[in-house]
Amino acid sequence: MARQAGALVTSKWLADAYKTQRKMRVLDTSWYLPKLKRNPKTEFKRRHIPGAAFFDIDQCCDKSSPLDHMLPSEELFGDYVGRLGIDNNTHVVLYDCSEFGAFSAPRVWWMFRVFGHDPVSLLDGGFKNWELEGRPVTEQYIKPSTAEFCASLNRAWVKTYEDILDNLHTKKFQLVDARPAGRFRGLDPEPKRNTEPGHIPGSISLPFHLFLAPSGHFLPKQQLDDLFAGAGVDLTRPICVLCSSAVTTGHVALAAHEIGHPVGPMVQWA
Repeated sequence: MARQAGALVTSKWLADAYKTQRKMRVLDTSWYLPKLKRNPKTEFKRRHIPGAAFFDIDQCCDKSSPLDHMLPSEELFGDYVGRLGIDNNTHVVLYDCSEFGAFSAPRVWWMFRVFGHDPVSLLDGGFKNWELEGRPVTEQYIKPSTAEFCASLNRAWVKTYEDILDNLHTKKFQLVDARPAGRFRGLDPEPKRNTEPGHIPGSISLPFHLFLAPSGHFLPKQQLDDLFAGAGVDLTRPICVLCSSAVTTGHVALAAHEIGHPVGPMVQWA
């Protein structure tokens, strides 16, 4: 198995790992809100970290659902990542090209974890810091050889619409909302049409961008701990995370993992 690393790795770690790790795949997982009018696939073709492949969350999802980015089946996920050259012993390193430093990559980190793959890391600071440090980029892409990946879904990490309704009364877990505060409060419009403003009763607002420093790196562990505590999240109790398009939920899960809380469930409405 690939040498273990933490959930977050630095640009230096990744640059050094290219020289020593044979079982490693780097994935560009970029995804943007439609209003930004950015095409992540086109950007990947123009420039990416050498050796990277592109992971498309619009493709690796349950296409039978009318909702965005619901989890695919075990078979579909295994087939998709296998075609990216990943097997169950591959150390996967994820990044995206967002100006935040991390936008969609934490969600894909959680996807690998929920399908039973532990050797997966996020490039802390993302592509923007990789470039700022003068690391190499390329337009060259070599299609990887297909590998076999056996996915095993941890169903305890997935909450349904019915689970959320039931929790309004039982309060078995804390519901953390990763959307920006204005949308949580119903003051700003949702990106998707026909979406009611506001939030689910009893949920806690913890906007995803608060977990990141201005540089785009995740905050130090003590600051992450303080952030959860300041928002009123009790990390001795279970948490479940939601947003509007099942993307920025990953920031909450990864941050909680960094300070020793078990990787928690996310809401899958379908």
